[in-house]
Amino acid sequence: MPLILDRTRVLEVYAEARERKWVLPTFNAENLTTAEAILQAVKDYGTTVGSSDLPVIIGITNTYRDRPQSVYYTHTRDWRTGLRLFLADLEVLASAGSPFSDLRVLIHLDHIIWDEDKELLDWDMKQFSSIMYDASSLSFDSNMQQTAAFVEKHGHEILIEGACDAISKEHESDAGGLTTPDMAEQYFKETGVDIIVPNLGTEHRASASTLCYHDDLAREISLRTGPNLCLHGTSSVSKDKLTRLFEDGICKVNMWTALERDSSRVLLARMLRNAASIAGPDLALQLRKEGLLGDKSDCESLPSIDYYTTTFRQGIVFQCMKEIITGYLKLWYVSPYKK
Repeated sequence: MPLILDRTRVLEVYAEARERKWVLPTFNAENLTTAEAILQAVKDYGTTVGSSDLPVIIGITNTYRDRPQSVYYTHTRDWRTGLRLFLADLEVLASAGSPFSDLRVLIHLDHIIWDEDKELLDWDMKQFSSIMYDASSLSFDSNMQQTAAFVEKHGHEILIEGACDAISKEHESDAGGLTTPDMAEQYFKETGVDIIVPNLGTEHRASASTLCYHDDLAREISLRTGPNLCLHGTSSVSKDKLTRLFEDGICKVNMWTALERDSSRVLLARMLRNAASIAGPDLALQLRKEGLLGDKSDCESLPSIDYYTTTFRQGIVFQCMKEIITGYLKLWYVSPYKK
């Protein structure tokens, strides 16, 4: 079916998710392989549970300094080109005749910065299902004012997610304070956002030494705001806590790191095992002499197009990402037709 972009239809998806006790996943993508892996995983999982039209949100950041994904979508390194191509790819993948045409696909703009992304914010917002409007570089009061102004301008046409405090960078020694229930309630009421992103101690909010998802705090906040919380940095949360997100008041999760991180490990292992088929025996033997390859690496085979093409590498990443995503879908789409 066509992409779900109309605000009313987007809200219907969220209402259905709440009724079915789903947590809606947003998987970010900065290339076509990731986007297709997301869709294929949702399609295959839907088949196993008897639901051909499961919803999924595919997100992308723009110039967000921690990971400017539209910039990386093409080798032009131009965010405008990358974002337009991302949108075009999803339109084709969700269109009639595509293997994924039955899925309900939503598009999320993630961490769109209030000042750095000013040009993008002048685009037609109806091209997207939702946006995380990020004014967290401002003081709390200014953040609320800036976010409220954006909601007033665009809240009628797009679902808006807001960052209700300052986001700490991983390299900073001061990890910043967690969001308090009072802060969250004030931000939610005064800005008018649909969903809030509180600092719950996860990956993009805390230093590596202090990573900890505070589920008790999430539940306290949701008592004040309703179950309208989005968890960012989900890749840093243990699986046991991920199974209880709905009860914590989390209605949506955003993740990307685990897809790239864990598939890279698999790709590396496969390439090491097939060194000669990729690079030829001469180079493979040289790498073994240098101590870079062990005895279990193939250093005898002739190079083969089945191993040294981009298709080989992308195929490994695609399959691995699909398996990773499926694992998360099993946690968040529990009993799709159980109300």
